[in-house]
Amino acid sequence: MYWEKAGKANTDQTVQAAVQRARELGINHLVVASNSGWTARKCLGHGLEVICVTHHVGYAKPGEDEMTPETRRELQEAGVKVLTTTHLMAGLDRAVRMKFGGLYPAEIIAASLRMLGQGTKVCVEIAGMALDAGLIPHGQEVVAIGGTGAGADTACVVLPAHSNHFFDTKVREIICRPRQF
Repeated sequence: MYWEKAGKANTDQTVQAAVQRARELGINHLVVASNSGWTARKCLGHGLEVICVTHHVGYAKPGEDEMTPETRRELQEAGVKVLTTTHLMAGLDRAVRMKFGGLYPAEIIAASLRMLGQGTKVCVEIAGMALDAGLIPHGQEVVAIGGTGAGADTACVVLPAHSNHFFDTKVREIICRPRQF
């Protein structure tokens, strides 16, 4: 499925397509990028285990967590596992680039994945982050939901690998994504 344009307006249809495909494939884990909790809330009530991956603390502003404690508590009480940690494709490479210039392997990988859209890069990244954190089982496909900016416009079936074996990650299907990004 292709959306004409990227963005938040595609969230409901993206979640619907992701849930439908997860059910068709017997996948039980839905990994979703959500910083405010808005997109994660849309994933509730479908009978799937939801793992919400946020930006790391300090992403927007030093010391700031974009997800409020109330939202985090609400999601956790609804059974959502919430992961706030360093981004798989940023971290130290980005710090070195920002301090000294240049381009480094993780950023090259991220830029390459962005050729398929920002949301596709996010789906691969959050699936690996959730696996590294032990929030999803190793060796099982998940449906990952990401987006371009706010909301969700991309969903993929991903067989994630741990970050130390990143290139064993397999994007099995792109369920939906924007045609223009």
